[in-house]
Amino acid sequence: MSLSSTIPSVLITRRELLAGLAAASVTSALTDLGFAQNDVSKLRIDAARLQQSLEGLSVYGRLSGGTFADGVSRVAYSDADIAGRKYAMELMRAAGLDPRIDTAGNILGWREGSDRSLKPILFGSHIDSVPSGGNFDGDVGSMSAIEVARTLKEHGIATRHPLQIAIWSNEESLTMGSRAAAGDLQPADLTKLYNGISLGDALRKIGGDPAKLAEARMATGSIHCYLELHIEQGGTLDKAGIPIGVVEGIVCIDEYEVEIHGFANHAGTTPMPERRNALLAAAKLIEAVQEIVTRDPGRQVGTVGHLEVLPNARNVVPGLVKHSIELRDLSPEKIARLGDEIQKRAQQIAQETKTDISMKNVEHDAPAVATPAIQSQIELAAASLGLKTMRLPSGAGHDAQVIAALGPMGMIFVPSVAGISHSPKELTRWPDCANGANVLLQTVLGMDRS
Repeated sequence: MSLSSTIPSVLITRRELLAGLAAASVTSALTDLGFAQNDVSKLRIDAARLQQSLEGLSVYGRLSGGTFADGVSRVAYSDADIAGRKYAMELMRAAGLDPRIDTAGNILGWREGSDRSLKPILFGSHIDSVPSGGNFDGDVGSMSAIEVARTLKEHGIATRHPLQIAIWSNEESLTMGSRAAAGDLQPADLTKLYNGISLGDALRKIGGDPAKLAEARMATGSIHCYLELHIEQGGTLDKAGIPIGVVEGIVCIDEYEVEIHGFANHAGTTPMPERRNALLAAAKLIEAVQEIVTRDPGRQVGTVGHLEVLPNARNVVPGLVKHSIELRDLSPEKIARLGDEIQKRAQQIAQETKTDISMKNVEHDAPAVATPAIQSQIELAAASLGLKTMRLPSGAGHDAQVIAALGPMGMIFVPSVAGISHSPKELTRWPDCANGANVLLQTVLGMDRS
């Protein structure tokens, strides 16, 4: 027999191959656990129930007399946050979990695995919001995590690894809960004010215990992996018509504080050539940030979002300007280079405008690269569901960026309509929410076998 006679006449596409591999992997896992092979393809979350959970959560922090479309203000440690957390814990109990609040205010639900020697698969997100935010940021990942546990419970599926679902506290203000879990929250942080109260008092308000904060720490290497489903918060997936994003990593962030010293003088009597206008220098530097960051192709971004002008009077040449510069990219080397280029241009502008410009790097957040094996597993899970994927970085920070210090990490993105987030107009379509939850379910099962 010739070799060519053994080759099928129909070519298999890469997606079909991935789908077959994923189905085989999950089929093997569930068959080992007593779940019938012919039911594997039917294993899905309850999309209507997931929508109901998200709509139910939206009540807490909704404007009086408002609707789901009006958004939510469920700021961490507020009464709305406390009520939303209670609601989430009730859903956890319905999913067969026994939720507890750790000393950092994180809500944790545990589901036993069949092999107690294995490390847990940790997954979840947050439910606190920014003021006047939307109903999908954090909520989709948290409610989907609970829905995954509920689906496994309904089908009587036991995983080999224990599963631990986390709803991290206060993600929107420097990822406080996940930082505590990673051992990155310091005792001095407890004295800082948040919405008028100290962080220590805020933790007590939600059931935490600042005196025992160290007990919330999870040891490095103590988890099998961490998974987080989240809305993209950008428009890449929506523009491309791709239902699932496979996150390559969470970007590095460099924050700079800029001070420009000129000389405040009378606006009517100071000739133009003699002015040392700090605001003019700032305008030139802000334009330079735009030009330098966009000069080369790539996903890097640069933002000047905060500006102070002194004395800020209509009839005075500005003598002092303070402003921020924020640079983001997955490559720390790239944004360091961009920072150096902006620094050099700032000194040129200082000479041109007869001002003094100082540019100080005040914060560096290292990138968190998603584990390649988990990226592949997410793609396999999506392929088994017939869903297209795209790899992309996360331009926003997430709890996953912090928890990546504890073990392997992966993130799943679903589209944000028009790329809008941190707004009442934030929207992820219900079918996309369900797609993300199903990919999370299949990824959990795939990682359980890895």
